[in-house]
Amino acid sequence: MAPFLYHTNRKRHFLFLFSVFILSQSLPPMALTNPLSPPSSCTKGPGPVIPVTPLLSFLVRVQETALQTYGKSNFDPKHYVDLSLKSNLSTTVEAFDKLPKTENGSVSVKDFEGFIGKYFNDAGDDVVYAEPVDFVPEPHGFLPKVENPEVRGWALEVHALWKNFSRKVSSSVLHHPELHTLLPLPRPVIIPGSRFTEVYYWDSYWVIRGLLASKMYETAKAIVTNLIFMLDTYGHVLNGARAYYTNRSQPPLLSAMVYEIYNRTGDVEFVKKSLPPLIKEYRYWNSDIHELIIRDAEQCNHFLNRYYAMWNKPRPESSTIDEELASKFLNDSEKQQFYRELASTAESGWDFSTRWMRNSSDFTTLSTTTILPVDLNIFILRMELDIAFLAKTVGENAITEDFLRASQKREKAFSSIFWNENMGQWLDYWLNNGADCEEPQTWKAENQNQKVFASNFVPLWIDLFNSDIHLVEKVTKSLKNSGLLCAAGIATSLTNSGQQWDFPNGWAPLQHMIVEGLSKSASMEARTVAKDIAERWIKTNYVAYKKTGAMHEKYDVEKCGEFGGGGEYTPQTGFGWSNGVVLAFLEEFGWPKDKKIDCD
Repeated sequence: MAPFLYHTNRKRHFLFLFSVFILSQSLPPMALTNPLSPPSSCTKGPGPVIPVTPLLSFLVRVQETALQTYGKSNFDPKHYVDLSLKSNLSTTVEAFDKLPKTENGSVSVKDFEGFIGKYFNDAGDDVVYAEPVDFVPEPHGFLPKVENPEVRGWALEVHALWKNFSRKVSSSVLHHPELHTLLPLPRPVIIPGSRFTEVYYWDSYWVIRGLLASKMYETAKAIVTNLIFMLDTYGHVLNGARAYYTNRSQPPLLSAMVYEIYNRTGDVEFVKKSLPPLIKEYRYWNSDIHELIIRDAEQCNHFLNRYYAMWNKPRPESSTIDEELASKFLNDSEKQQFYRELASTAESGWDFSTRWMRNSSDFTTLSTTTILPVDLNIFILRMELDIAFLAKTVGENAITEDFLRASQKREKAFSSIFWNENMGQWLDYWLNNGADCEEPQTWKAENQNQKVFASNFVPLWIDLFNSDIHLVEKVTKSLKNSGLLCAAGIATSLTNSGQQWDFPNGWAPLQHMIVEGLSKSASMEARTVAKDIAERWIKTNYVAYKKTGAMHEKYDVEKCGEFGGGGEYTPQTGFGWSNGVVLAFLEEFGWPKDKKIDCD
């Protein structure tokens, strides 16, 4: 039944997009105030902050002491805020305060390790294995286009990783949440792997794409159920399922997850349950902290969005690192703004990259809150289209029309605010004088960031853009000449800064969005480029897996079979979205029986 539904729903989506085009010719321009969200006003003063729990404040103190005790070598600050208590907080704090300390505040290794062992469970102990209800070693109809037995064997090993990384929160989290920073999610999850023992927001989209290729529809739905639980509990989908992530979200792809699951299953009840939360999330992303107005050259106002974390202190999971980075600032307000930029960059998912820096050689010039990112606005455009389509599916025609109007307005903004005709790319837009303004800001060509990033090509992912063959061919030519296409995939940027979202690292989500957009086009050249990128990416994942026995979080696109590095933590294995994208690519493109898969 599923393959029939898949093709039927694709046809429905095509017809829906055709109706979008027809309706966009007749709908009146939207008024200055967006009817789907509160009126926009730029944030004044220090901005909102969501307070942390007493447990988290204490664990940051433990983290700081651990750094003093062990030094920087092999020190991961996240480990200490992921610990859970064996007994109540007051008893643990009292014992901590009684630890003998040297003049510089450090504790001996013996005393510190004794304290940790007596009062804490290990990080990761509050998630336990959960047998997936829909896992079988080789699903019926699994990757029918993969004919090469060697590649098929590897794909089945990647498929089996879903079972390895299936978890649920322990009973202790459910019964004693005050002892944990892990949040009490109601359903099992797929964790990314390694240090990431909790579910993450935007990772989950590509995990779900892989699960759908693996025919694990119930596991995919459970992930969405958990994300909706966070949305209902905290008002937004959190960056991840930890108490220290309540102050920010991540790239909003919940509607895309619901759409993809419906596309495979035809589950209308699932859509009915998901629609109200999706509208709630849309309003969150169009609230005053995230939304600004840009007036284009034709005096047309556009509502566009930015990342903006509700936080102005060191990130608890990286507190010791953030404090050291902020030490160059003497003014407390400057430090607070820098901390907000750090958290907002984490909200972007690109933590960290020169994309967000005013000066690419100075990390402290992060200014993420003063950027309108191309990809964030594409995700919100997709949200508008997804909600319109899903609402039409369940007969909510008034909602459909409202969201079509919103998508029409945002589509025009891509032409007038982000598009750069000379470069053949969509470019991030820098705001004037920060974001402290109430009036619309006037668009200026010089405010486009003309540096090349993989995100400049993400709009191709949206059918409204990849259905325009002339546009696709222009963007494809630009991509081929951009310098981003490398031996093993698409580089994230052209700047080798040592940050993990820069050259030479390539990331699975970016490969997938760009390849999927190109492959949906009617352009033969675009489809050829898409297939070539996908094959290079599959090869580098395969060769690295055979060498290391693991899938990796990111890859070095200059060297086939090498994983990536850089950033504020060591390279991780597992790895949720890498697994999902490999399976999605193999499902789409297959692998011929006689085609080699080693590095050329």
